[in-house]
Amino acid sequence: MKDVRPAELLDGIRTVAAGESLLSPGPTARLIARALSAPEPPALGGGAGPGSLSDRERQVLALVARGLNNTEIAETLGLSPLTAKTHVSRIMGKLGARDRTQLVIVAYESGLVVPGGP
Repeated sequence: MKDVRPAELLDGIRTVAAGESLLSPGPTARLIARALSAPEPPALGGGAGPGSLSDRERQVLALVARGLNNTEIAETLGLSPLTAKTHVSRIMGKLGARDRTQLVIVAYESGLVVPGGP
């Protein structure tokens, strides 16, 4: 800070030279206050939960969570790969997920898929 006293500056230099970190109390307090007053971010882009999906979409989501790609999902469910891809895209839209990784997270956190399950 511009208004730091010479003794405080020397203490700060010694602290950093010793490999420790140094935070000024004023800015740190303001940062913490700002973080505490910020609203919680919506989960996964604010989309709905898996309960909003159709039965087929829940099946597809479970297969995505098991690591299957669109071709494998299509073969498992007797669909065309394009239809499987469309299902995945629609699920991502409904859940507000930006990628397949987030779909896997939703599937596990909602209990649709459990570790070690079938």
